[in-house]
Amino acid sequence: LLLKVHVLCLLPLILVKFSGCAGNNGIRYETNNLDFKVRTDGTIYAAHQVQIPSKQTMFMVTAWDHQALERWETMVRLLVGEKSQHSGHKHQNSNGLRRQKRDWVIPPINVPENSRGPFPQQLVRIRSDKDSEIHIRYSITGVGADQPPMEVFSIDPVSGRMYVTRPMDREERASYHLRAHAVDMNGNKVENPIDLYIYVIDMNDNRPEFINQVYNGSVDEGSKPGTYVMTVTANDADDSTTANGMVRYRIVTQTPQSPSQNMFTINSETGDIVTVAAGLDREKVQQYTVIVQATDMEGNLNYGLSNTATAIIMVTDVNDNPPEFTLTAYPGEVPENRVEVVVANLTVVDRDQPHSPNWNAVYRIISGDPSGHFTIRTDPVTNEGMVTVVKAVDYEMNRAFMLTVMVSNQAPLASGIQMSFQSTAGVTISVMDVNEAPYFPTNHKLIRLEEGVPMGTALMTFSAVDPDRFMQQAVRYSKLSDPANWLNINATNGQITTAAVLDRESVYIKNNVYEATFLAADNGIPPASGTGSLQIYLIDINDNAPELLPKETQICEKPNPNVINITAADADIDPNVGPFVFELPSVPSAVRKNWTITRLNGDYAQLSLRIMYLEAGVYEVPIIVTDSGNPPLYKTSVIKVKVCPCDENGDCTTIGAVAAAGLGTGAIVAILICIIILLTMVLLFVVWMKRREKERHTKQLLIDPEDDVRDNILKYDEEGGGEEDQDYDLSQLQQPETMDHVLNKAAGVRRVDERPIGAEPQYPIRPVIPHPGDIGDFINEGLRAADNDPTAPPYDSLLVFDYEGSGSTAGSVSSLNSSSSGDQDYDYLNDWGPRFKKLADMYGGGEED
Repeated sequence: LLLKVHVLCLLPLILVKFSGCAGNNGIRYETNNLDFKVRTDGTIYAAHQVQIPSKQTMFMVTAWDHQALERWETMVRLLVGEKSQHSGHKHQNSNGLRRQKRDWVIPPINVPENSRGPFPQQLVRIRSDKDSEIHIRYSITGVGADQPPMEVFSIDPVSGRMYVTRPMDREERASYHLRAHAVDMNGNKVENPIDLYIYVIDMNDNRPEFINQVYNGSVDEGSKPGTYVMTVTANDADDSTTANGMVRYRIVTQTPQSPSQNMFTINSETGDIVTVAAGLDREKVQQYTVIVQATDMEGNLNYGLSNTATAIIMVTDVNDNPPEFTLTAYPGEVPENRVEVVVANLTVVDRDQPHSPNWNAVYRIISGDPSGHFTIRTDPVTNEGMVTVVKAVDYEMNRAFMLTVMVSNQAPLASGIQMSFQSTAGVTISVMDVNEAPYFPTNHKLIRLEEGVPMGTALMTFSAVDPDRFMQQAVRYSKLSDPANWLNINATNGQITTAAVLDRESVYIKNNVYEATFLAADNGIPPASGTGSLQIYLIDINDNAPELLPKETQICEKPNPNVINITAADADIDPNVGPFVFELPSVPSAVRKNWTITRLNGDYAQLSLRIMYLEAGVYEVPIIVTDSGNPPLYKTSVIKVKVCPCDENGDCTTIGAVAAAGLGTGAIVAILICIIILLTMVLLFVVWMKRREKERHTKQLLIDPEDDVRDNILKYDEEGGGEEDQDYDLSQLQQPETMDHVLNKAAGVRRVDERPIGAEPQYPIRPVIPHPGDIGDFINEGLRAADNDPTAPPYDSLLVFDYEGSGSTAGSVSSLNSSSSGDQDYDYLNDWGPRFKKLADMYGGGEED
């Protein structure tokens, strides 16, 4: 409601009167501003003298209908204008205060939605105080008038009556703000634009709508009353501040109605579903289906609109049922020395949800297996306990086991649930005796002795033990591995003796150790055997003389700083090796005359020339090398020394090295000449091969074999006259491009194997039966005969049956197959072998190929 007054100070006076409200019995008005009040007829007035410091003031007016229990509210805005200067508009009261005339005002307009009309329906009449003085034209602007949605409201420009043109929908738009204008006939503004507030009054025309049609929730079994389950929510498009949009919830039905028909309740305002009774048991009822109804008008079923949704409540499992064994005792048996064997299956029952932590069984052995021979694994599918051997059992140690086992769940039991006495059971496991293999108590037995022990020496007794104490069995011994075949073993008692002299320097020795493997087998059923390794550590003795190194070397023919460093190698080990003693023998005397040895250390010495010059050549110098063993061993070794001329650097020259090897200048020249002759012969042979290859390529056929459309007979294993037999012109065997000047035949299909009509040329008579050795002459004569008449077709050549070529005059293959072979006699081809017999049969009228 807009009030516009030209006052600075208001005395108690009437400001406005609510149209349409006066005279309504039971209507009571209230304001939230103590400066203003509303009489029962709807008149607003100032309760006392009011000072308005600002240009406007606003307050709320509420109308109560106690009979219909309805309430309306509107906002009143009071505008304070400037003091008017026109004396005609001034009024002086007895107290000396002036009051100006009120400006045109329009209270807020309430329009009920979904009105049935008739339309247009008048809402209000706008009237200016100046309409009595001049003609005024009224108009409205804003959303719903000249802005989308267009023409919802209209106004009579003369009378100022404003109309609504169609039914309103509050859910589409709850209010409209328009501006009313008043102008004279010339379009001049008469009044300031006034704000029009149009409120759409809500009607209960929308049902509550659930967000979901199906709600899913869960609650643990055994839950106490008042346990929260889930929340359902419904929205109403109507005004939530009125009863039209106030939704209330209730449970309509519950399925199944066990153990009570009212297991759940719902908060009527929030939609929270909670348990209301005890007794939820998943093992009896796993799911409840609850139908929930939402009703507006604060749940009034007589006037409100309703809708329903489904709430599915799953009763979740808790571990309220301990697992129980189906038997009190379980039997089982296991062979000794076996692992990963299932010896017994333990079955249990659990009423909780399968394959959940509340159902999955966990087994424990609580007594009877102190050494940890067994474990119990759970089958993930059947939940059975599989008693499995993880550590081999020995029949000779334990013939039976009495186990006590307990079963529980992965999840702990629910509060207040006790373990059942049936969660414990006994398992009796019998151990079966089997034939066990003999074993060597000390495997990888190590003994020490000196090498060189004579053959037949007894080393030790390598005996095995049979673990089968309750079986009378004999053990036999044999060799399994003896790389050098140095040992023997007694088959009955296991005594080991040498079969050859043991040599530490043998290739079969690794790090001074010789290893052999022996087999011990019993006579049980079935027989069993075990192996044992014997390691012999051989102590070195001085049984190898030192060897001189190097074997060959070279030195200059004249003494110079270049000397020969020599050393020795000994197959023995310390202390039977160095330091070594190097010396020259006294015989022959020329050795000590020409050479001398200088000791460097215990392992090295130097050999050098004693004389000033030694003729170039190869000299064998004997040297005696003695080791430090006890007793010491020595050996005379020969070193080959090449004496050669040297350059200024002290290195042997190439010619000098050759000369030192024993070759003179003449021999060197002869070797070089031979090398040159050999290279010349190789070069001539290559040139000759290249020339022959070039000549062979120049002999090309007149027609490329790839363009030849005939089938040719190829010779693979026949020895003929060589390549010269094939050096002939094949162009004469080709079909002439045209034969019209010889053949006088009509157009159409023409056979090339027919004899042409006309005089035949005369050519030499072919031999009837050629000798196999004259095949070459026979072919040459046939070629000459064909050359005498180039127009004659090649009657004695092979015909093409599988490829007619481009532009062939042959009509079809059948026409070629029907051609005659003439009167020639081809029986002589039978004498040439099986390859030509087929040709004779084909051309001589024999059996068809």
